[in-house]
Amino acid sequence: MDCLIWQDLSEEERREALERPTQKAGDNIQQIVADIGREIAGKGDQAILALTERFDGVRLSQLLVSEAQISEAEARLGHDFKEAIEQAYQNIERFHLAQQVNDIVVETMPGITCEVTTRAIDSVGLYIPGGSAPLFSTVMMLAIPAQIAGCREIVLASPPPIADEILYTAKRCGVTKIYQMGGAQAIFALGLGTESIPKVDKIFGPGNSFVTEAKKQVSMMAGGASIDMPAGPSEVLVIADQEANPDFVASDLLSQAEHGADSQVILVTPDEALIPRVMEAIKVQLQQLSRAETAQKSLSQSRAIIVSDLSEAVTVSNAYAPEHLIIQTVNPRALLPAIRHAGSVFLGAYSPESMGDYASGTNHVLPTYGYAKTYSSLGLADFSKRMTVQTLTQKGFEALGPTVALLAEREQLDAHKLAVEVRLQALADAGNNQ
Repeated sequence: MDCLIWQDLSEEERREALERPTQKAGDNIQQIVADIGREIAGKGDQAILALTERFDGVRLSQLLVSEAQISEAEARLGHDFKEAIEQAYQNIERFHLAQQVNDIVVETMPGITCEVTTRAIDSVGLYIPGGSAPLFSTVMMLAIPAQIAGCREIVLASPPPIADEILYTAKRCGVTKIYQMGGAQAIFALGLGTESIPKVDKIFGPGNSFVTEAKKQVSMMAGGASIDMPAGPSEVLVIADQEANPDFVASDLLSQAEHGADSQVILVTPDEALIPRVMEAIKVQLQQLSRAETAQKSLSQSRAIIVSDLSEAVTVSNAYAPEHLIIQTVNPRALLPAIRHAGSVFLGAYSPESMGDYASGTNHVLPTYGYAKTYSSLGLADFSKRMTVQTLTQKGFEALGPTVALLAEREQLDAHKLAVEVRLQALADAGNNQ
């Protein structure tokens, strides 16, 4: 990790210090993904099967996972894993059930009632990254709120071979169909549909930079699905002071670094002496990791930043807008009111990011690339949409009609004005005939 002193950096150097590594290859990724999108749109299942063999090294006879395959996967798993999934399920369900909202009914003036009501999105596609880490936890984060919201069709896609843990968790969480496909091709298949894969209305789930780019592109295509957020490679920023445990800090940095070579971790501290202690702890802990090589690649593009005080640490964090923000300080909650941009915040020495990733109850699908400035962590609301409803009685219409007619006239929208005036005239005529 590079070590930088924030006060010594120019504005341009500060921007570079907080730049995500994958953003530098943006143009190349866009073209590759666009080419994949054209293949899926033109050749459908044939293209998916060919790309799966090319990228995943797996030759498939069919994309849909059978019920028998799911049952076999369940039988291979131990009771302890199933119990752990159940505890995590209950916590995640409890937190997302609490996010349910009641309809809103407001009488804006006598005789005029306005409402907000919600409806579940009919069909959703859940993308679960594969590779060397079977992210069954992401299945829970996506499928549980989809279930609670009442989505009619919950489809899952993941690169083959799909781990038993993913198949079991998908079944437990009410997923209706599972497809063996990953990467950008899976996103285009879900977002556009093929001869065997029905198009979904909205796509959810994290992924690498190719998946993130595919989500962006499919959401802008005519007839394409909408997306949850541009969630890409994992990242964490840790704010730590002189009281922070260097072993804890090191483990939190490594927990994100092991996700992938394109992940990024940042340590921000006013205590310069903490940095070498954390670095030493990282060296020791790396020796215990099966994914040490991946973590080391991530660390090579990560950095430690020395700030003058915790207020400046918050400034740096807000500028970066991290996916995960961990605050290990004497009084971490005191910094929370000043935190403006973060996907999820973890307060205190015993709130590691791992807890939110699996089982505390919060959702771990979060905005990356600095999108935390405008996007929120995934929640129940993302699986539904709002509708407004209005009802006007005759009395309410008569009271507001002249105002609307005048406003429509000033906008030179004559038909809008006419829709009001024909009703006002009808009421006037009815009154004259009484």
